[in-house]
Amino acid sequence: MKTSLLFGRGERQLDLPEDIEIHEINKYPMPLLEDVGGAIRRALLEPIGSPSLPQLAKGKKSACILICDITRPVPNGLLLPPLLDTLLAQGIEKEDILILVATGLHRPNEDEELRELIGNDQVFDSFRIENHFARDREAHVDLGMTSQGIPIGIDRRFYEADLKIVTGLVEPHFMAGYSGGRKVVAPGVAYQDTILKFHTAHILEHPRAVSCVLEGNPLHEAQIEIIRKIGPIYALNVAIDDKRRLGKVTFGAIEESHLAAVSFMRKYAEVDIDRRFRTIVTSAGGYPLDKTYYQTVKGMVGPMDILETGGTIIIASECSEGMGSPEFAAAQQMLCTHGQKEFMHILDGRSEALIDEWQTEMLLKPLRRGSIKLYTEQLGEAELRHIFVDHVTDLEQAILGSVKDQGNSEIAVIPEGPYVVPRYTGS
Repeated sequence: MKTSLLFGRGERQLDLPEDIEIHEINKYPMPLLEDVGGAIRRALLEPIGSPSLPQLAKGKKSACILICDITRPVPNGLLLPPLLDTLLAQGIEKEDILILVATGLHRPNEDEELRELIGNDQVFDSFRIENHFARDREAHVDLGMTSQGIPIGIDRRFYEADLKIVTGLVEPHFMAGYSGGRKVVAPGVAYQDTILKFHTAHILEHPRAVSCVLEGNPLHEAQIEIIRKIGPIYALNVAIDDKRRLGKVTFGAIEESHLAAVSFMRKYAEVDIDRRFRTIVTSAGGYPLDKTYYQTVKGMVGPMDILETGGTIIIASECSEGMGSPEFAAAQQMLCTHGQKEFMHILDGRSEALIDEWQTEMLLKPLRRGSIKLYTEQLGEAELRHIFVDHVTDLEQAILGSVKDQGNSEIAVIPEGPYVVPRYTGS
């Protein structure tokens, strides 16, 4: 039996014996936009919950456009030109338009990586493009507190722009329910104290802080409060299929346009499954998401609803950039030193999270249900000592070993990893 997983910039082929019964789980078939450029232009002229972009831009002196960082496969090369052309046509000067990379607490994107992120050489060579730096206190405006006591610090360049626009990919997100929209602002261009406060254990351990859930999700609710403090923001959102082709574009007021894109994406990314499996084989979503072990955790969390208690998740991830941030590596080392129970006891006692330790916290969620095996060839020996899951060097043999140990030859295969969220519908 043959199947494949997204892996790096390509696919990792799997060739398994005929007696292995593969249940492949993909997005439901998504209708695709035939005229992508036309769909984007129409969205700008036919907004949701706001005037059209030409009307919004008329009379404005400055504009700031947020884009996601390199960890998200957003088609910026398609989105930015019509956005920028419209702003210029309405009289905003080129030097008064800023494209700001919403890095959150991730590293900046620079040089050729930044050119790749922009996806259009003319835009890259002609417009101001800068990175957000969450740790620079003076670069942020203080907007008070949320009702949960979260301090609100927002990048001054975004806050002070006359016209504020965010772009982003709407996909399942393992903490915030869905990505895009408000999430591009916070954590995208938020101050570090804002980010650290809404990544504490008491928020992330909430039963509603999970994939595909917005209502009652404390992280989502905090993000909504934050964007409402800022004032009018507009969003250009896209939804894509498993081949990164566009199925939906929405533009308009940030909340309304984002919810419209989420409503579309739910029909394809949330997949009903009437049984659980003892062996699940998945990916970290391929490039760019699987560049680090940090991002790979998302692929481990995604399928846990259909994992039998005591079952095994086997995940393939390139990890071409290693573990991720030094802070995440330190959190992994702390987990390996103290173990799961003591690690969570430490996190439960914090009023503010440490940078990137929340990803290690999320790793523990699927580990409470079963075991995890990681296939990668890029992590070194020192890094592998701190992944806290089993490392395997032969993907097929790991699958066969799990089938034997679990006593069940039926396996679930999720080629697209965290971009698909299987939901158990059985009793």
